[in-house]
Amino acid sequence: MDYKKTKAALSTVSRDLEVLTMETGNIYETVMILAKRANQISSELKEELNQKLQEFASYTDNLEEIFENREQIEISKFYERLPKPSLIAFEELKESEIYHRNPTRENNQRI
Repeated sequence: MDYKKTKAALSTVSRDLEVLTMETGNIYETVMILAKRANQISSELKEELNQKLQEFASYTDNLEEIFENREQIEISKFYERLPKPSLIAFEELKESEIYHRNPTRENNQRI
């Protein structure tokens, strides 16, 4: 997913608990789903940022020279301005873009 085009809020917004529990029926289960998805998004964004910043890496051993690259700073600022992974995960849950299942619930239904 392209996280740069997400419609997630940039700041914290109060959420209705009934909306959160619609799919699972359990607020704690929903929070765990959101937390796991937020961790996935966070690691994907971090990996993408590291790949972009790797292009600017210099492998010299000179500690006296410190280079400030304008493009590198702009890329870092862009990623800082993106919505937080938890807000992106909530937006995905709201739009039913997250697939989740509960194996224990599925096992209980089979018995």
